[in-house]
Parts: sequence; C-alpha cells; structure tokens
Amino acid sequence: MTILVTGATLPDGSTADLLIRDGRIAERGTGLSAAGAQTISADGLLALPGLVDLHTHLREPGFEHSETVLTGSRAAAIGGFTAIFPMANTSPVADTAGVVEQVQALGDRHGYVTVRPIGAVTVGLAGERLSEIGAMARSRARVRVFSDDGMCVHDALLMRRALEYVKTFDGVVAQHAQEPRLTEGAQMNEGPLSTELGLTGWPAVAEEAIIARDVLLAEHVGARLHICHVSTAGSVEVLRWAKARGIQVTAEVTPHHLLLTEELARDYDSRFKVNPPLRRNEDVLALREALADGTIDIVATDHAPHPVEAKECAWAEAANGMVGLETALSVVHAAVVESGQLGWADVARVMSSRPAEIGRLAGYDAPLQVGSPANVTLYDPRDSREVTPALLRGKGVNTPYLGRTLPGRVIATVLEGRPTVLDGELLEPAEVARG
Repeated sequence: MTILVTGATLPDGSTADLLIRDGRIAERGTGLSAAGAQTISADGLLALPGLVDLHTHLREPGFEHSETVLTGSRAAAIGGFTAIFPMANTSPVADTAGVVEQVQALGDRHGYVTVRPIGAVTVGLAGERLSEIGAMARSRARVRVFSDDGMCVHDALLMRRALEYVKTFDGVVAQHAQEPRLTEGAQMNEGPLSTELGLTGWPAVAEEAIIARDVLLAEHVGARLHICHVSTAGSVEVLRWAKARGIQVTAEVTPHHLLLTEELARDYDSRFKVNPPLRRNEDVLALREALADGTIDIVATDHAPHPVEAKECAWAEAANGMVGLETALSVVHAAVVESGQLGWADVARVMSSRPAEIGRLAGYDAPLQVGSPANVTLYDPRDSREVTPALLRGKGVNTPYLGRTLPGRVIATVLEGRPTVLDGELLEPAEVARG
C-alpha cells in the first residue's frame, strides 16, 4: 500500500509531504506525488510519530468482561497509539512464556497496534518468588519490561534479585511504588481533605520511600529501574537526586496526574478513584515541571478499564482506575502544551521515542525520517471535542473526563504503513488487515 500525506506540520514546526511505501517512509519533502497512492490531506494537521504507551491494562486473559486485547487495541488506535505494553495482572498472571506469547499473538492477529507484553516480576504477583523472567525474555514475545503493577515488589531482597536478573539481558523492572503497610485501606491522598471527607489516606511517603530504596538498589546492582505513575512532588525530588548521581532510573507520569487534583474526590464520584490517588495541586505543578525538564521521562496512560458495576458504587467499594488511551494526547495537550511547558517535539519524545527506548521497542529511534517504519499519528490541534461514551472504543467507560471538553482530535493513525484510523474513525478489522 502506498500513502501520500500532504502538507503535514512536523513536530519541529516545518511542513512536509510524507510518501509511505512498503511500510516505511519512502520520501519526505514538498510537492511529492505518487501514481495510485492513497492521498491524505494533512493541511493544518500535526504529524507525530505513532504514540507508544509503556503502561496499559488489556485485562485478557481472564477479565475479558472489562477489556480484551482487541477492544483495548482499538481504543489505543483511536487515541493515536501504534504500540502498547500491557501489564501482567491478568488471570492467569503473565508470569510465564506461554501467557506473554498468547497476549502478543492476540495483538498480532488483530493488527491495530503493536502489542509488547510486560512480564510479572513475581509468580502470581504474590511478591514471594521470582517469575520465569528468563523464559519470558527468551520467548517469541522477547519481554524486556517486568512489573507487578497493581502490587509493589516490597521485599528488598527480591527486588535486588529481579534487578540483577534483568541486567543480564538489558531488561528493566517497572516498579509500582507503594509501601503496603503505609497504605492499608487507603482511599485517597492523605491530607486535610481526606480527614474532612472521612476517607483513609494514602500518604505521599508510601511512594517516595519505595522509590528512594529502589534507586539505591539499582545503583548498587547497576541495573535499569523504571518507576510507574509518579504522583508526588517528593518523588520528583528523589528522582532528581538519583539522576544527578547517574543512576539508571526512568519514570513515567499519567495524563490524569498532570491535570486532575484530589479536590475532585469531594463529591465521592468514584470515576476519580485511582491508584496512586489524585494528589494536591502542588504535586500536579511539580509533575508538569519534572516532565518538562526531563526528570520524568515519559507519559504513560495506566489505562485501567472496569465494568460499570465496579465503578458505579460507593467510593469505598469502587475499583481503582481510569481509562485513558482515547484521551491521553488531548489531556497532555491541555495540561502541558497549552501552558507552554512542552512543545510538540517534546510531546513526540515523551509519548513515542522515549517510551519505545525504555521498552527496547525497535523502529521509533528515527521517527518520520526516510527509511524509518511508517508509524504516524495525524492530529488536529485546532479542534476540540466533548468526551462522551461514544468516543470510547474500549469496553471501559470509566473516564474522569466525561462531559469535559478537551482540545485536539486524532484524525488518522498509521501502523507500519497500514491505516488503522482514517478521518477520525476506526477501520474495520478486514480493512486493517488488508493494509
């Protein structure tokens, strides 16, 4: 399939046509033409490299009532993503080569995005003994990211052994930083508001203490460590200190932690219940600054779909989590682009090339350059839209932005030269497969 994208604005502000042939960027310039090519007019549209999500939940196998690889992949494509890394907290847990290969095979079959499974650090996420890390790394899935996300690897010796293991093949441990003894029964950020609302608090130190311990372990071992969903100003300071020492630590922030605050818990609306919890406005500002200065490396969605009954209930009984694949780019646009803290070249880095680098995903190191894989997202930054259930293409409707107007709209997503989204609409599976 040959595609000609005309008049696109690149992340550096320049304008160019992109000729896509045989799954790669064949030419880049102005006034390009190609006989028989499918033409996409991109006048006024921003051409970004395909987005990469290092932290998402597809729920399959085991929780298909919440999400599947197919429905999550469709949600990702409509949000401009071309690659996603699903977490291991499925049933069975992705702690063996067989399970990660199954998840990757489902992604390959559906074809909406590249699916690169994350393997569990410990068997069953129980935190007692290491999983089949080596077997998953050698499997067809070639797993390079390992995480017990949803659970913290709280045993220091086990965390050290995991770091030592992944170092042998340039893998990385992605830690859910939450000291369990400090967060028993936690419902929201600990502070004056949690006291006022009568909800058990989730103290910032529970996150910061684990990060402090683990960066020291990573330094001792000489291994790569990644910190999931950083949420506090104190965590930012620990990360700044660690990076200044040359420790191999990277970190992510979610779109919702860049935009939303604990004040949204006042009405006990469980759409805003998430782990780690929404924090103070001071934390949000610190996270934005850290993303802008590189202390936090990437944005990752932590897309966490749940069935309606798991969220439309009393706050204390409600599940933690928000869906985010469909809205991530617009939320980042609202939180840090409109404020002037990030330009579009920065967005391309934190939402595409850098997460791909951390996950050791090939094909994103020279985005939109001649010869590189044609993973392209066309985005209209001039548009805006109200978030409605119709926008959500996964199974989960537990979005914190329902009824809110967000800037921008993904117009097209191209995965290795094959459109998955055109004119803002998902293509049908047969059309995606044809390419």
